[in-house]
Amino acid sequence: MNKDGIEQFRQRLLDQRSELQESERAYKESGDSIELDQTRVGRLSRMDAMQAYQMALETSRRRQHQLLKIEGALRRIDSDEYGDCFVCSKEIDVRRLSADPTSTRCMGCVEK
Repeated sequence: MNKDGIEQFRQRLLDQRSELQESERAYKESGDSIELDQTRVGRLSRMDAMQAYQMALETSRRRQHQLLKIEGALRRIDSDEYGDCFVCSKEIDVRRLSADPTSTRCMGCVEK
């Protein structure tokens, strides 16, 4: 892969990282908690609140996981290893990297 292509992936990864960090910051600032006071909220409302809270936690966990993958991809770019399969060391197809710039395996190794 040429330097221009790698630089485009770097910028895309940096943009994704910024978006995810901003979403995570907004989530943490919202500080939503579950209202469990039975005199103020009905049973179904409490169940809905607990479900929404668990969904928000899972979304945050997924954002954090994606941030880790992005950091790994940026480190690989800095060390000139970006775009190489972790398993067979062959170059990962650009179309695969376009779909997911954090990919670490070529399609051949993924399908094994």
